[in-house]
Amino acid sequence: MVFKKLLGSLGVGGPTVDTVLRSGGAVPGGELSGEVRLKGGNADFTIEHITLELVARVEAEHEDGEAEGFVAFERFTVAGGFVLPEGEEHAIPFGVTLPWETPVTELHGQDLGIVLGVRTELSVAGAKDKGDLDRLTVRPLPAQEAVLEALGRLGFGFRSADLELGHIRGSGQLLPFYQEIELSPAPQYAGRVEEIEVTFLAGPAGVEVVLEADRRAGLFSGGGDALGRLTVGHHEVESRDWASELDDRIRSMADAHASHGAPEPYGHDGGRPSHHSGPGMGTAVAAGAAGLAVGVVGGMVAAEVVDEVGDFFEDEEEVEGGED
Repeated sequence: MVFKKLLGSLGVGGPTVDTVLRSGGAVPGGELSGEVRLKGGNADFTIEHITLELVARVEAEHEDGEAEGFVAFERFTVAGGFVLPEGEEHAIPFGVTLPWETPVTELHGQDLGIVLGVRTELSVAGAKDKGDLDRLTVRPLPAQEAVLEALGRLGFGFRSADLELGHIRGSGQLLPFYQEIELSPAPQYAGRVEEIEVTFLAGPAGVEVVLEADRRAGLFSGGGDALGRLTVGHHEVESRDWASELDDRIRSMADAHASHGAPEPYGHDGGRPSHHSGPGMGTAVAAGAAGLAVGVVGGMVAAEVVDEVGDFFEDEEEVEGGED
């Protein structure tokens, strides 16, 4: 990336900023590191603060359907209170801790279609400008990877992943949104389950896994959603047979009769969200075998992968450059 001029409130001739993230990505609850590179303008400038803001593209349900927008879910001040001399270049290394519930954007190198970014805010002499947006790559925790790989071994296929605005009732969720990974049913469930949706809520001790099975309607029973939860401790990833546990849980969910009048434990803001919106972020393309299957379990196949993720960040840079 090249240095981006900060126009608008800072004016032409102001300092420029470029944030470079360490390659390889990060994991939820882990360190995100890199450096902020500054280049002085046509005079000395006092840098009041440099702040990194984590943003996510999120879907929201409303009365008229769905909407998409960006939600800022964490901010870190990494420097400030110094003078940047005219024309001088200055690099500021940083290391910050991601929230445990940060969504996963890729698995074994396969992009899941989730849009996360790091936006750099520079404050100079009372004026602020958000001048640099970089894509954030987040890999799964071992516990998350173990669950997804077990589902792959059972024969589930990857359909899509998205972020939903709202809170899951009965959980300790901290972020204002949650991630859903939608899977097509394995052959042994195909007659009873339309799809499985997986949500991870990670924390310092482990990961809560929320499963939702969209059941097919039968001759003597209705369809509807069946819910299940299990907890994976970070220390017990290797000691449990996840494929067997998940198979037992999903079979019982698929066979369960719908509860009439019982309160739903899974939803947001007191109501049930729609969990069948599809990618919702642009053109979807067939992508062959998903990364969580390649070379590992050989089971989970990507039916849809959103290709707009990279285009979004390219468009952002064009907009910023177009103001030059």
